[in-house]
Amino acid sequence: MAGTASPTPPPFEISATTPAIPLLSLVLTATPTPPGRFFGTLEGRTLEMPVVGARTIDLRDSFEEARGSRRHEAIDILAPRGTPVVAVDEGKIVKLFTSKQGGLTVYQFDRDDSHAFYYAHLDRYANGLAEGSYLRRGDPIGYVGATGNAPPDTPHLHFAIFDLGPEKRWWEGKPINPYPFLMKVE
Repeated sequence: MAGTASPTPPPFEISATTPAIPLLSLVLTATPTPPGRFFGTLEGRTLEMPVVGARTIDLRDSFEEARGSRRHEAIDILAPRGTPVVAVDEGKIVKLFTSKQGGLTVYQFDRDDSHAFYYAHLDRYANGLAEGSYLRRGDPIGYVGATGNAPPDTPHLHFAIFDLGPEKRWWEGKPINPYPFLMKVE
C-alpha cells in the first residue's frame, strides 16, 4: 500500500530456549547489504594476494617512493617470470592495454564499479582473458613479467588501486595505497 511504512522487526533476543543459530546468519540478518551497492569503499574488504605464492612478509610499501619526477603510487611484488597473477577481488575486466611504462597491463573494476585494480608489467595474459570478462576473486589474470619500463632482470607485478570517482575513467582516478590492504591477506 502506498504511504504505509513497513513494520520494524522487533530486536533479536537470545534466551535459554533459543535454538542455536550460526553467528554468520545473525550478522547477515542484522546487517543487510543496501540494495544496489556492495561496498562503495575498500574498508573492511580483504583482497586476494595478486601474485600466487607471494607472502605479506615479503611486501614493501613503495607507494610514496619517487620514480623520476612522480610518485610510485603502487606496490611492486617481485616474483619469478611466469608466476601466475590472479584477480584480487571480483569484478569486470574493462581494459587490456599495452603502454610504454606499464607494458602489458590489465584494468579491472571491482563489482560495484567504484575502484579499479591495475596489474602491470605482465609477461602475458591468462588464456581467454578479454575485455568484459567477469572474474571472481583468485581467477587468473596473467603472468609476472618485465614488460614496459620494468628492468628486464627484475620481473615483478606493479599493482595499483584507484578510486574511480563518478566518471568511471580507468585511466584517471585517485590512487589508493594497496599495501595496507594486501597486509590483511592471510
